[in-house]
Amino acid sequence: MSDGPLISLTVCMRDAEHWVDHCLESLVKQTYRPLEIIAVDDGSSDDGYSKLKAWEGEHNGITVQVLKQPATGLSAGRNLALSQSKGHWVAITDIDCRPDPYWISEMFEVSSGLEDEEVLAVTGRTIFDEGLTRTSRLRARSIARKYAGRPRLTSLANGPCSMFLRETLLEVGGFNPKWYHAEDMEVSLRLLQTGGVLVHTPTAVVHHVAESSLKLFLKKRSRDARAHMRIRRHF
Repeated sequence: MSDGPLISLTVCMRDAEHWVDHCLESLVKQTYRPLEIIAVDDGSSDDGYSKLKAWEGEHNGITVQVLKQPATGLSAGRNLALSQSKGHWVAITDIDCRPDPYWISEMFEVSSGLEDEEVLAVTGRTIFDEGLTRTSRLRARSIARKYAGRPRLTSLANGPCSMFLRETLLEVGGFNPKWYHAEDMEVSLRLLQTGGVLVHTPTAVVHHVAESSLKLFLKKRSRDARAHMRIRRHF
């Protein structure tokens, strides 16, 4: 696809050298054009930054830019990528994700909205790999149930699989570095307060690696609960 505006695709990572190549391989296979990729290393102590730097340059007509910052967090990394982006839309995903080749194209397809809608963000569908453990199967199936009944108009542009109207995202201040978790939910609600809409399209698919660690699973669910309480207090 080559008749749309430039879209900036961003990904941030810290200490994730084992995921870099698979993620970047999926990003440079995106069918949408014109597209730029901005990858940010958030103070990695492993070899992740070197692996990212190996991808810098042009791949399949897509320019890959690599940035580095001290370990200041995901939101700060996304803001750094946002500040360097040139696209009309800015997409975000995670380093442990593998978007389908048509992910960006499918989101752009619905980005004009219906009638008088002002679309501020488009979010796709994340499919978790079931993996080989009970924990990974539980996580995959719970996410699948969550997405099954999701309406077209939504209140959350999920971090692994969304794109935002760059101008409006900048106007609301980007991602809040004070949010250690659920930063995607917080920025989504701030965007909605401007009067636009967030659109969900299930055909824009991103695959997530299996979550196999029970300790990590429980830690994330605890963070989810605290983040939801924080959202309720603020909004």
